[in-house]
Amino acid sequence: MDHEPHERHERLLHREDVFLLQGAIFEVNRVLGVGFLEAAYQESLALEFGARGIPFTAQPTLSLEYKGTALRAVYIPDFVCFGRVLVELKAVSALGPEHRAQVINYLKASGLRVGLLVNFGGSHKAQIERIVH
Repeated sequence: MDHEPHERHERLLHREDVFLLQGAIFEVNRVLGVGFLEAAYQESLALEFGARGIPFTAQPTLSLEYKGTALRAVYIPDFVCFGRVLVELKAVSALGPEHRAQVINYLKASGLRVGLLVNFGGSHKAQIERIVH
């Protein structure tokens, strides 16, 4: 029982931001449908974020460190919105564990807590998974 308040807080973290992002994602899905490359969804989502006044950074570079030394390897997620929610897009038939691991790694590298893994390729409706790290 000690975990319930913590788990509930985790589920609600940035709830309003996530709700606004979901609205933009579903609008892009409504207009484009399925079958396009990820780049088309990314460009459309950037336009939709702008139209809705959602602050975002497209493809920010996340640096990695190993024992205090900066690595040349970097991560580049699709978006960071509101300065605190990472959004990673896919256009695949089904999301796999490697996609979830990618978002978790992005969250670790960025220091952010909440990520949305979005798949436009699976069915008629965009699939959104909320990942809290």
